[in-house]
Amino acid sequence: MRHFIATTASRALAVLDSVRWLGPLVVRLVFGYFWLETGIAKVHNLDGFTQRFVGWGIPYPSFSAALSAWTELLGGLLLMLGLFTRLVTIPMIINMIVAVTLVVSTNLMGLDDYVEADEVVYTLIFVWFLIAGPGKISLDTLVARALRIHTRD
Repeated sequence: MRHFIATTASRALAVLDSVRWLGPLVVRLVFGYFWLETGIAKVHNLDGFTQRFVGWGIPYPSFSAALSAWTELLGGLLLMLGLFTRLVTIPMIINMIVAVTLVVSTNLMGLDDYVEADEVVYTLIFVWFLIAGPGKISLDTLVARALRIHTRD
């Protein structure tokens, strides 16, 4: 019985390992599309988005709103493409830290509220991409291969 379980588990793990590239790809495409879509909506309604920044008391609301909206739009696009993935996560993380610090934290009372906040989860996903990279199926991997830069993928 032990041998059967070990053999079955080994086969299942081998199958999952063979499609390991799929996880980062799917998360990158879906998460990137989410940011692309929100960025497009904010860019198209920049006046309304700026007014929200005014209401939140964010300094230089016109500039800050435009920077935030374009960061989301371009960051989402680059994330979907898997291009400059690690680099683009940095402004996205900063965007989320600003959101948590200046907007979201006013409604949060304790640790449970923080860990349940969408912006905290988004930040963690960006940190994961910063550390793990875009995965095997990405333009970053193609560029790295063309430049003969060693990657683990």
